Amino acid sequence: MSEQESLIDRLKDIFPNSEDLVKQVASQGLDFEAAVNWIADRIEPAVEKLTGSSGEQKKEDADEEEEESAEAIANSAQSLRCVDCGKLFSTPERAEFHAIKTEHQNFEESKEAVKPLTKEERDAKLAEMREKLAAKRAAQAAQDAIEQKKNEAIRRKKDSESERLKEELKAKQAKLEMEKQKKEKAADIAAKKRVEESIRLAQEERRAKAAAAKAAREGRVVEEALKPAVPAKENNSASGATEARLQLRIQGQPPLIKTFPADTTLFEVASAVQEERGFTVQSFTTPFPRKTFTKEDFGNTLKEAKMVPSAALILG
Repeated sequence: MSEQESLIDRLKDIFPNSEDLVKQVASQGLDFEAAVNWIADRIEPAVEKLTGSSGEQKKEDADEEEEESAEAIANSAQSLRCVDCGKLFSTPERAEFHAIKTEHQNFEESKEAVKPLTKEERDAKLAEMREKLAAKRAAQAAQDAIEQKKNEAIRRKKDSESERLKEELKAKQAKLEMEKQKKEKAADIAAKKRVEESIRLAQEERRAKAAAAKAAREGRVVEEALKPAVPAKENNSASGATEARLQLRIQGQPPLIKTFPADTTLFEVASAVQEERGFTVQSFTTPFPRKTFTKEDFGNTLKEAKMVPSAALILG
């Protein structure tokens, strides 16, 4: 390869789009550096001319785009207008909030832009919002006070009703307790009378026996002494009673007062005492007249043991 061909190849590598200039400089017999400068001097004016015309074209294109953008903005929607009240909204979100708050449903696009508020308008708007908020809080406070009064009235009514029911229950309990005490007192009086009657009969029997013994010693016959003692008055209440009120006395414990049916056996009474007081009964003893019922007698009923309608028993 000759030097000229080598020079052309090197210049083509540097200026691939300037083949004509490369051929021209090769025929002039210049060295590589001089050839590069020669080609560069001729390329720069053409580039500047092309660049200048391209810049002007770009500027014109930018101006046209700006005009088109301005025209598009002028022709496009700038806001949303509420047809129901005429208010303008800059965003769909604000229009949606207005619809929820006022229940207005008719909106349309508008070319009219929403004007920004001035400082005075913003301050006035803020003051108005604060006044509305204060009024709303005051109304809520008044409503809360009314509700509190209602709740307090309901609570007092409930308390009063509860106290009334408590008083009624207390009165009923007192009445029942009084009736119970009256019954117990009447039963105690009846038991006391039976004891006194038993004592009287026992005394009369002893007197009759003493008189009969004296008459026998004197050799006389006393008819009154031979007659058995008869109660002055038959106690019909004992024969017709169906229950027995027992006062069960256990040494070292308070008396146990219980009522049993007349046909209850002494064994069943002993079992009831065992279950309630934990005391194992071996015997029952009546004070007047004194008589003891052992386990052999536990098969007798209260009526058979003459403990109806009431009796006092000492438990052994």
